[in-house]
Amino acid sequence: MNTFKKFGQHPKIILAALAIFMIGAFAGSWTAALDGHLPFTAKPVLEEVSHAANLGTAPDVSFSQGFAPVAKRVIPAVVNIASSKVVRRPDAGSGAPQFSDPFFRQFFGNDAPNMFNMPKEQRQHALGSGVIVSADGNILTNNHVIDGATDIKVTLSDNREFKAKVVGTDPRADIAVLKIDAGNLPVVPMGKSAEMEVGNFVLAVGNPFGVGRTVTMGIISATRRGNLGIEDYEDFIQTDAPINPGNSGGALVNMRGELIGINTAILTGGGGGSQGVGFAVPIDMARAEMDQILKHGKVIRGYLGVQVQPVTADMAKVFGLQKAEGAIVADVTPDSPAAKSGLQRGDVIVDLNGARVEDSRQLSLSISQMAPGTNVKVTLQRDGKMMDRSVTLGELPSNVASTAPEAGTTGPHLGISVESLTPQISRQLGLPAATSGIAITQIESGSAAEEAGLHRGDVIQQVNRKPVGTPDEFVTAVRAGGTQPVLLLIERGGDHLYLVVTPH
Repeated sequence: MNTFKKFGQHPKIILAALAIFMIGAFAGSWTAALDGHLPFTAKPVLEEVSHAANLGTAPDVSFSQGFAPVAKRVIPAVVNIASSKVVRRPDAGSGAPQFSDPFFRQFFGNDAPNMFNMPKEQRQHALGSGVIVSADGNILTNNHVIDGATDIKVTLSDNREFKAKVVGTDPRADIAVLKIDAGNLPVVPMGKSAEMEVGNFVLAVGNPFGVGRTVTMGIISATRRGNLGIEDYEDFIQTDAPINPGNSGGALVNMRGELIGINTAILTGGGGGSQGVGFAVPIDMARAEMDQILKHGKVIRGYLGVQVQPVTADMAKVFGLQKAEGAIVADVTPDSPAAKSGLQRGDVIVDLNGARVEDSRQLSLSISQMAPGTNVKVTLQRDGKMMDRSVTLGELPSNVASTAPEAGTTGPHLGISVESLTPQISRQLGLPAATSGIAITQIESGSAAEEAGLHRGDVIQQVNRKPVGTPDEFVTAVRAGGTQPVLLLIERGGDHLYLVVTPH
């Protein structure tokens, strides 16, 4: 299970030929690929980098020097971060859970936990990395590196130590900005992550496992990675540069020594260490977040007021779309900008300000990077017709998630049992009294419903865009579709989403 952790000829002739080939290959491709960058780390040990401009860019890399000129430029601006916080044990006040058992109480009384010297509070420590982004002491890192910390210590490359204060954080993108009281510090120049391409060389710089500043090399394996479930807002750079716990918040730089990403997470594959699949927040995103934190003390995002989900191939057929592109509106928040502009559940957003919407993640990212008050033009498809809506964005509330849960796929023998929503069932499911639809009470193992991602307790509210309120209406609506995929609108945990069930 994958786990993310916020990677017959003469010997002399052969050797000579190999040497000529290697020199030619490196000389020809070294400078051409010197713009790469990489991502990294693991939750709960993610990392990121910073940027600046007083170090200048590194000279061209030569075969004899390797990556030394780049490393020399970057290492002085990467810091080690040690944080600590006091946590209270969940069973504090009662010792270990077993001591609340009457069996123990009759022998030891209420003093049982104290007999075993079990502390109620413990201090947790964390190690990570950070990047100096301004000569007067601003440092860019991951939020998870310092989340909840009461003490933060920053160690520079010259071994000077400073207490740091938190300027601001954004847990949704795992970015934090710290400040230390120091001046004339080295900084890394910022690059442009949008210019990076798959195959570019990159270096990751950080403090893995607390052993000290370490430089590793790799390439960009992919860009614009998302839907990983690591953060609310994901647009990661993927790299195979070895990154490990402690690298979180460290720098990912190209071959000019420019910051292109903040190392954040790794896919461990259950092994706990680098498996060659690391992720970094692109510097274009991190820089925009940092600028807002420095200006406002927090990140302010645009707010449309819809829950969206991806368009699968099956959904594209049901909605009459030519391609599996765009974002399906699974729900519209009452009194939100979207609601006031006439957007409806079941709309498929295909363009934003004239630019094609590839998927729901891209739409969420685009809206989040706009300022409240921005007027946007949304092009959508509704019941086979294209239409435009003008929406003035609001400010994203602190309790609103970026997207609705993702949907699976599913179909005429669905393999489910349903019941009408009685007051008793509504109370059991924690539903508001006004909730309409029918409740799924049972799902057959291996059925189309199970494959589609339906859960026991889901409330089906629509079948093929038509409301259903009783089991009979549900059966009639499903049968009317014949052997075609069935589009369901369900409510789950207060969220709405569409699922397509394809009959077996």
